[in-house]
Amino acid sequence: MTFKLMKLASQSQLSSWLSSIHPQVWIFAIGRFFSEVGTGFTLFYAPIFFVNQLGLSATSVGVALGSASISGIVGRITGGSLADSGYWGRRRTLLLATAISAIASLVLAATNNFTTLVIGSLISGLGIGFYWPAAEAVVADASQIDNRRETFAIARLADNLGLVIGIVLAGFLIAIIGSYRWLFVIDAISFMVFFGVVYVGISETEQQQIEKSEKTELFASWMAVLSDRRFLVYIAVNIFFTIYISQIHSTLPLYFKNFVFVKSIAKGFTETTISGLFAWHLVFAIICQLPVTSILKRCSHTLALTVSAIFWAIGFGLIWVSGTAPSHNLVWLILALAVFAVAIVSYTPSAASLVTELAPENQRGVYFSINALCWAIGSFIGHPLGGWALDQPQIITNSYWLGFTLSVAIAVVILQYLNRILAE
Repeated sequence: MTFKLMKLASQSQLSSWLSSIHPQVWIFAIGRFFSEVGTGFTLFYAPIFFVNQLGLSATSVGVALGSASISGIVGRITGGSLADSGYWGRRRTLLLATAISAIASLVLAATNNFTTLVIGSLISGLGIGFYWPAAEAVVADASQIDNRRETFAIARLADNLGLVIGIVLAGFLIAIIGSYRWLFVIDAISFMVFFGVVYVGISETEQQQIEKSEKTELFASWMAVLSDRRFLVYIAVNIFFTIYISQIHSTLPLYFKNFVFVKSIAKGFTETTISGLFAWHLVFAIICQLPVTSILKRCSHTLALTVSAIFWAIGFGLIWVSGTAPSHNLVWLILALAVFAVAIVSYTPSAASLVTELAPENQRGVYFSINALCWAIGSFIGHPLGGWALDQPQIITNSYWLGFTLSVAIAVVILQYLNRILAE
């Protein structure tokens, strides 16, 4: 009887805060879902295509993908300022971002050499740069203090649902037609669908309309952000998290393909198996997203991020085991990707909520712009570093994952310092 009452109370609580989510968040989540379906077609398969089919080295592919961070920095700085602009705003910035991203996908679809790959990556980085500050600001504007983490969790849930469907469909498509190029074409189409959703269903948020007459000077706005000591400490630790996430997107798929061998056939995993592994990772993230968010809502942001860091350490340790264990490699990978899923769902809502609370309402675009720069820096460091590691002898490649496990200790120390200055 007690269990039934607890279950009913939990369901009532879930229904209550779901109904409190702003309608525009749901519309935006639908657009993100369609966009991420397309991203799922390419995210984990791009490194395999460029290395194994085009014949580029893992290092050069890592450098090319990392080059997106250069244009991404420009896009994030400009995008954050445009998102806060009373004349331009969140909506137009999102439309510009999706259009640029569609063009980037078409360029990548036509890639035959390193130069074209770099060009496509630079355009892609620019589109991503414009996108994230505006996207996070839209969700932040539509959230309230008491449902902020849940609001960001809904957006991430839509992302993960789209990704898992895209990954699964991509695996089947490759098995049937054997062509990776169509994956990028489908990605371009998904961005245009997202463009349509934003154009029809997204309007400037109420807060953005109110604040048009209260905009601070652009230079003063950036100086204010860069003098926020609490935010800068958060940025330092956030770069660690974004480097970790970059390994999942670029290094792990190629590692599974070329380094974790199926003992019976002495070869790496097939594209279908890799598709299944990352689909499992995202499905588990989807399952855990709302429950983990609900549990960690009782914790401070820094404690939630510390929990995430610990899961990252465990996950990287399991990846090391998967590459060195004499058997059951697939089992270790399944466990590792499940742990990574918990690490990510612990991280994203709390990180975005913390930025929202630190940022003045009329400077959210700039704050999220700098927050998004962490992703550019993480990719700039993580992609080439991962590519370099995969070009080394097996013993160095395997030890690479232990290095990440040890690095978590630094992230935890920074988080403890952040917790102390947030309490001041």
